[in-house]
Amino acid sequence: MLKTPAYAAPSATRPLAPFTIERREPGPRDVMIDILYCGVCHSDIHQARDQWGGSVFPMVPGHEIVGRVRQVGREVTKFRPGDLAGVGCFVDSCRECEPCRSGLEQFCEKGAAFTYNSTEMDRKTPTQGGYSTRILVAEPYVLRVPAGLDPARASPLLCAGITTYSPLRQWNCKKGDRVAVVGLGGLGHMAVKLAASMGAEVTVLSTSRSKEADARRLGASGFEITRDAATFQKLARRFNLIIDTISAPHDYNAYLGILRPSGALVLVGIPPEPTPLAASSLVNGNKRFAGSMIGGIRETQEMLDYCAAHEIAADVEVIPIQKINEAYERMLRNDVHYRFVIDIASLA
Repeated sequence: MLKTPAYAAPSATRPLAPFTIERREPGPRDVMIDILYCGVCHSDIHQARDQWGGSVFPMVPGHEIVGRVRQVGREVTKFRPGDLAGVGCFVDSCRECEPCRSGLEQFCEKGAAFTYNSTEMDRKTPTQGGYSTRILVAEPYVLRVPAGLDPARASPLLCAGITTYSPLRQWNCKKGDRVAVVGLGGLGHMAVKLAASMGAEVTVLSTSRSKEADARRLGASGFEITRDAATFQKLARRFNLIIDTISAPHDYNAYLGILRPSGALVLVGIPPEPTPLAASSLVNGNKRFAGSMIGGIRETQEMLDYCAAHEIAADVEVIPIQKINEAYERMLRNDVHYRFVIDIASLA
């Protein structure tokens, strides 16, 4: 076993602290990656503090990983030492079920092996994430990070990027579409960049006027305040597509009212409690109400290649690992523009 420096949550109530994990020895199809950067996702907080239930400790979070390939197994053909590589939200799946065979490994019928707070496919070996100096992943679940992408700014693409790219592709976002993005945070800022790059007319819907300048810098041509009920009257039947990134309770019916007929409201944020939904909000206008969760390996690679071609990356604040607990508290205050990224060199 390979002793690997990391930062871990020892329990749901204690701060993250230095820890040593054991990585397996590389097998014939494994890729060993020296981690350079790891993005900090809000779900890291939820899981490290057991807010979703079922957390297993000690836990090393992190599923937005970019690093350099150090070593490959003898059967690996797509990577070689020195390549820039990425690891996203999952590291394996059964590879045999219909979702896996169709490129939707995240919905593996046997349950994907998520990058941390999960187990490998043996359902015994705990997975530990990117707040560590290295990771070993089977070749089919490793992503090639194009050379044109800044490694630090590319790391959030492995979650925030694919989470917003996937619904834009599913609903065929294109030039001339009117797209609304609800919330301008780690997910929302990527949704704005991506939708604008696809030619859409983008409007940010926010509770705070303070974010308007940033929204326009990122590519939005419109900005509206949702605290004002008159906003929803003014925007009635305006949008083809709404990407809703908010994880706090809010009225979906109001947002359905600003869709055009046959438009779609797609959730990528997950509020903690169920929200009432009127059937008439959907029936009147043949509207779609849907959710979307990350993407498979093929689509995630497509997203990385797209971002490189269009010079798109996350807006980040790079921090040393020693500031991770402070970063968590700042995230809860929305004090980040727009994604923290850990410089893993600070862990060495």
